[in-house]
Amino acid sequence: MSLSPRFIAIILAFLISLITTTFLAFVDGVSKGMLFVVSISAFITSFFLVLYTVDILVFREVNKMYRTIHKLKMKDFNMTPRKKLIIESNPLKTINDEIFVYVTKKQKEIDELKKLELFRREFLADVSHEFKTPIFAAQGFIHTLLDGAMEDENVRERFLKKAANNLDSLDVLVKDLLVLSQMETGDITMNLAPIDMRLLVTNIFSRLENIAEDRGVSLKVKPDDMMEVWVTADADRMEQVMLNLIENAIKYGNEGGKVIVHFNEGKKYIEVAVRDNGPGIPHEHLNRIFERFYRVDKSRSKEIGGTGLGLAIVKHILNAHNTKIAVMSKPEKGTTFSFKLEKAYLSVSNELTETEIPSQLNS
Repeated sequence: MSLSPRFIAIILAFLISLITTTFLAFVDGVSKGMLFVVSISAFITSFFLVLYTVDILVFREVNKMYRTIHKLKMKDFNMTPRKKLIIESNPLKTINDEIFVYVTKKQKEIDELKKLELFRREFLADVSHEFKTPIFAAQGFIHTLLDGAMEDENVRERFLKKAANNLDSLDVLVKDLLVLSQMETGDITMNLAPIDMRLLVTNIFSRLENIAEDRGVSLKVKPDDMMEVWVTADADRMEQVMLNLIENAIKYGNEGGKVIVHFNEGKKYIEVAVRDNGPGIPHEHLNRIFERFYRVDKSRSKEIGGTGLGLAIVKHILNAHNTKIAVMSKPEKGTTFSFKLEKAYLSVSNELTETEIPSQLNS
């Protein structure tokens, strides 16, 4: 039922006319003709008075308020224009709902801005700290040499190597920040092509063999019967993803443990999972491990090395592949990172593809 001004005026005018006519019917000497005239007069007079009161003093003011709110909403949310408020079933309720929705959205925006501000402060603090450590270390070694230690050949060579290592760490940090920034702004595009994930993982295992042997970690690809795992992805970026996940599993897992890369084939997608049997990640840290510079164990992370940007880069690379990374971890039982990639349907012979793809991976 539409509560327009005319409808409200008609209802109220009818009730006023009915009450007036009923009251006069009990007065002696009042004829039916008089009752009819009074009834019609009361209805018409009441109708126009109520219509003026409701339409001019209430509805039009409410409509002005609504139009003001609607202009703000259109600017903020790019909404399409709507009909006038007077055709709504309950204008006061409608405007109250509109105000509630508008305030709720604004509050969410404010909360999001507060989170972004907090993230910005934390990020600046982390960047300052990460830059400060290698810069101050290299600065200290160089100034020590300039203050006289340069005359000692052994000290000079040792200090120059340490300064160079710190500057190399700074260079890696800057490159990772640049890659992450380009990922977020969309400046880096993914060159999607068929790649063999099993071959890619095998090559990464060979590169990380020395690190794994030092920690006594065994590397394994499962299942054994999947000799090829073809997916559509950017070979270079996917190599970066798998290198980061596997290297983290080796470094942060237990000594003498194992790292397993497991492939699970579905109808349209291949699920890739990197598992370790290490100490795991505490539950309270799981939601933040993909943030820049976030470290679960800061002291141990410093000893192992790394920029603290690896998982953030992994997340953005996989997002650019229209997929998301998931993490499951149990204390003292290990951690599993998993994601899905679209299967590659090869239109050329396997021999041709297998000779082209390895050359891409090794370049």
